[in-house]
Amino acid sequence: SDDDDSDDDSEDDSDSDSEDDSDSDSEDDRKGKSRIEIEEQKRREAQERRVARHDDAVANASKDDLRSPIGCILGHVDTGKTKLLDKIRRTNVQEGEAGGITQQIGATYFPMSKILEHTKKVSELKSSEIQVPGLLIIDTPGHESFTNLRTRGSSLCDIAVLVVDIIHGLEPQTLESIGLLKRRRTPFIVALNKVDRLFGWKACEMTPIRDALKIQNVDVAREFNNRVQETIAAFAEQGLNAELYYKNKDIRKTVSLVPTSAISGEGIPDLLLLLAQLTQTFMTDKLMFLSELQCTVLEVKVIDGLGTTIDVIIANGTLREGDTIVLNGLNGPIATTIRALLTPEPMKELRVKTPYVHHKELKAAIGCKICAQGLETAIAGSQLLVAREGDDIEDIKKEVEGDFDDILAKYVKKGEDGVYVQASTLGSLEALLEFLRASKIPVSSINIGPVHKKDVMKASVMLEHDKRYAVILAFDVEVAKDAKELSESLGVRIFTAMIIYHLFDQFTAYIADLKRKEKEEAMANAVFPCLLKIVPGCVFNKKDPIILGMTVLEGTLRLGTPILAKKPTWKQGEELIEIGTVVGIEKDKKPVELAKKGVDVAVKIQAKHAYTFGRHFGEEDEYMSKLSRVSIDVLKNYFRDDLSTDEWKLVKKLKVYQDIQ
Repeated sequence: SDDDDSDDDSEDDSDSDSEDDSDSDSEDDRKGKSRIEIEEQKRREAQERRVARHDDAVANASKDDLRSPIGCILGHVDTGKTKLLDKIRRTNVQEGEAGGITQQIGATYFPMSKILEHTKKVSELKSSEIQVPGLLIIDTPGHESFTNLRTRGSSLCDIAVLVVDIIHGLEPQTLESIGLLKRRRTPFIVALNKVDRLFGWKACEMTPIRDALKIQNVDVAREFNNRVQETIAAFAEQGLNAELYYKNKDIRKTVSLVPTSAISGEGIPDLLLLLAQLTQTFMTDKLMFLSELQCTVLEVKVIDGLGTTIDVIIANGTLREGDTIVLNGLNGPIATTIRALLTPEPMKELRVKTPYVHHKELKAAIGCKICAQGLETAIAGSQLLVAREGDDIEDIKKEVEGDFDDILAKYVKKGEDGVYVQASTLGSLEALLEFLRASKIPVSSINIGPVHKKDVMKASVMLEHDKRYAVILAFDVEVAKDAKELSESLGVRIFTAMIIYHLFDQFTAYIADLKRKEKEEAMANAVFPCLLKIVPGCVFNKKDPIILGMTVLEGTLRLGTPILAKKPTWKQGEELIEIGTVVGIEKDKKPVELAKKGVDVAVKIQAKHAYTFGRHFGEEDEYMSKLSRVSIDVLKNYFRDDLSTDEWKLVKKLKVYQDIQ
C-alpha cells in the first residue's frame, strides 16, 4: 500500500541521514585529532628551539667574556651587615664619575678598577690578572635577598659574605645562614666584624687588618687572638674548618675569616681583595657570560607614576624593552610585555625630576626595575623567563609554575596533619619550610602573600584533626584585619615574625603550653606503676582509713594511686584485692606527694570496701598500683618521658598480674 511505501521511503531517508551524520562526525574527529596533533607538533618544535638556544648559549660561552659575580651579605641581626655595606659603598663616593661605584636597583656595582684601587695597601694585584669586570653586591642584607636569588633550588648568588660579631660569636641566625649556604653549596667568606669594640682598640681608617693589629697594645692583641680562637672553635662545632684569611693554606676546604670594622673600616680592603681573588680563581667557568636569560624577581613595589613594578637581578643574558616575560603570580603565572627597563640616575643628576634612566636593553649582571602591566600579584623570588618568537607561552608558564609545585611536592605531604605556612616570597617560604622540616614540624598547606580569611578557613580544618596544628606561621607578611577576627572566633592561632627562629620559638612555646595543659587534664586518669611491701610491725590503723608503714620496692608511689594486694598463694587468673586509694604519704612525719624506689613512708589509704588488715590482707602480701588500659594509654601519650626504662618494665609486669590486654 501507499502507506507502506511512504514508511519505506522515510526509513531510507533516515538511513541516509544517519550515514551523513556519521561521516560528518568522523570528519570532525579527524579535524579535532589533526588540530591536537598540530598543536603538539608546534609545542615540541618550540621546546626543541628553546633547548637548542640553551645549547648554543653554553657552547658560545667564553672565559674571555665574564660577567660580574653576584654577592650577598648574610648574618645575625645587629652584626653590622648594613653598616658594612654602607662602609664599602662609601669607599668611593665618586660624583657620577665614569667607572665609579654605581647604585643600581637592589644592588651596588663595584667596578674592578675601583676594587683594585682600594686593595693596593694589602696587595699589588694587576688588572691583567683579573678578568672579572666587577662585583655586584645585593643591597638588601640578610636571608631575604639570598633565599630569593634562586632558580629552581640553586642559588644565583655566586659568593656570600657571612657577617659574624667578634664579641658574640655564632648566634642563631648565623647558624641558620650557615645551613642555607651549605645547602646551596655557595662559597662564602666570614667578615669577623666589630673589632673596634675590643676594649682599647685604636682606630685606623680603612687600613688592612694586619697593619691595624701592629699598632694595638698587648692586651688588645691578646683579646683579639682569644676571640678569633673562640670563633674557629664555634665553626668546628658546625663541621667547618676556619682560619684567618692570611693564614689560610687551603681556601677550598677552610673558611677564611676577615676581621673588619664597619665603623672605622679596618679590614675592608682585605675583604674586597679576597672577594676579587676568590671569584677570579675558582669561579671562571661559572661566570662565563651566557646569552640565555637567568633572572630573579627580588621585590614587587608600587611606585608613584609607574604603578606596580618589579625589581629584578639579571644574573645572565640580556633583557630588552618589548620582551614578553613570564613569571609566577599569586593567582597563577603572569605573561606580560616590558614597557620600560629602568636603572637609577647617576648621582650627579639626582636633581633631575625623573630619577630613572630608561634603557632599550640591559646585559647581566645588573639590578634593574621593570615596568609592565599585570604585575600586581607577582611573587618575589620567582624566576623570570622570556618568551622569544615562536616559543609556546603555555609551556613557559608551566616551567615557571614548577617553582611553586617543586616546593609543594618537597615539603607538603597531602592528607597529613600539620601547620599552615605563609611567607612573603618563594625564597623565604622555602627557607622557612626547610627550617620546619629540620625541626620536625609537619606542614599541611602553604601560601604566599598576606594572610586572608580564606587562609584562616584552610588552617581551621586542623581543629577537627589535631588542634595543635590549627596554626598559621606567618613569616614577614601582613595579617588582614578580618582574618585576625575570624581566627580569634574559630580558635586558629596566627604567629607572625620577621625572623624565622622567632616564629619557631613562638610555636614551640605554644606547643609546650598546650602539652602542659593536656598533661594537667590527663593527670586525673594517670596511675604510675609501683610495687610496695609493709614494713614489719608498722601497722598504725587496721580499718578505714588504713595507715601502714611501707617500702617502695619498685617505681614511684603517688597520691591518688589505687592499691591492690597480692597474696603469696595467688595464681595467675585469680583476682587481686583492691584495698583502696592513697590519700596521704608522710616521710619523717612530713607530708609528701610521692615516694621513689627504696624509700620508707607512712601511707594513708581510704578503704574501698570494709576491708581490714589481718583479715583480708596482711604483712606478707605484695602491694601494687592498680593499672587499667586507659591509665596505661595516658602514660604512653602524656608521661612517656617521665617514666624510666625500669618503670616501663614494671608496667609490663603489672599488666600480666592484672590481666590487662
